[in-house]
Amino acid sequence: MIKTDEEAVEAARELARSFAEGAARRDAGRILPVAEIEALSESGLLAITVPAAHGGAGVRTATLGAVIRELSAADGSIGQIPQNHFWYVDSLREHGTPELRAFFYREVLEGRRLGNAAVDAREPDGTRSRAVLRPHAGGYLISGRKVYSTGALFAHWIPVTALDEDSHSVAFVPRDAPGLTVVDDWDGIGQRTTASGTVLLDDVYVPAGRVMRVRRDGVSTFRSFGLLIHAAIDTGIAEGALAEAAAFLRGYRKGGWPGNEAEKVVDDPVVVQLFGELSVQVRAARALLESAGDAVDRARAAAAEEFERLAGEAAVAMAAARAQADRAANRVTGEWFELAGASAALRPLNLDRHWRNARTHTVHDPRRAKVHDVGNYHLNGIAPRSYPR
Repeated sequence: MIKTDEEAVEAARELARSFAEGAARRDAGRILPVAEIEALSESGLLAITVPAAHGGAGVRTATLGAVIRELSAADGSIGQIPQNHFWYVDSLREHGTPELRAFFYREVLEGRRLGNAAVDAREPDGTRSRAVLRPHAGGYLISGRKVYSTGALFAHWIPVTALDEDSHSVAFVPRDAPGLTVVDDWDGIGQRTTASGTVLLDDVYVPAGRVMRVRRDGVSTFRSFGLLIHAAIDTGIAEGALAEAAAFLRGYRKGGWPGNEAEKVVDDPVVVQLFGELSVQVRAARALLESAGDAVDRARAAAAEEFERLAGEAAVAMAAARAQADRAANRVTGEWFELAGASAALRPLNLDRHWRNARTHTVHDPRRAKVHDVGNYHLNGIAPRSYPR
């Protein structure tokens, strides 16, 4: 079992090396990483955020960011699949009863995975039909159609967001519960093997003890924690693309004809300059990611009178990290092709998967909103909203 931050990062690096080997092939054939996700569970990495008091490693938030970044550099889809697993483990810390925490922390420590059924499908007129908990036999019935359900297909438990008497709740439903169906219908241009498909619920029974009430007021670091995972995925995608671009460019020669030796492209000062610019983008994203993770932990460790201020600073730090990760991922994955020849675009290499992954994942949360949050704080002293509505 992983016990320290250092062990967590090293385990992620070791897995990442093996995950990277088949990443292009899996993306090209949309081969779901079933064996890889099992290996991720067996490594113990999915339990690293369980608090030490409950037998977990209780790693730093920045360490979780580093783990997600390493996995995403190897395969962007694999890096995203456990996103909601960690989200709901943290949600239990924030909202769970002692009984819920004890049960699900134990489940996670034993290798169980949490999925996601949070987003209600839109109707043709653009409205959403909200899933609702209906009292039944000492528990509840829940029906609905959820989309963008990343992690659900690989999960043992699927947290389902629903309304309960006008309050928000999360119902923890076993993957094999009667009336629950996971449909693998995700068909995006990128992140192709996340299986971020649809969850259908038809009068699924949930015991009362498996329902968690969610507060939607006050100040919290929960939203910042979630944004860290998004930023780590994008930073990792950028790092993976940069590394693969460097390997390609080192073996590429430009020009050359009979009687004239071809020139290595890496000897071209213009290429070196432009590659350096891309490298700066990635290094900045990585530094901001770690700094934002530390800001979350400072707020969580603060005394009550300091918490609101530090939670606001964490929200600003995370907005900056998210904005830079978005910029780095989209720039690196697209612009490096300008330094290579047409052979870089050959389909068998599948080097465009990095751009497709970055372009797909970064639309989750518009960069413009994060830049506005940073500007509004530094110009007007207004911190971003730090609790989800």
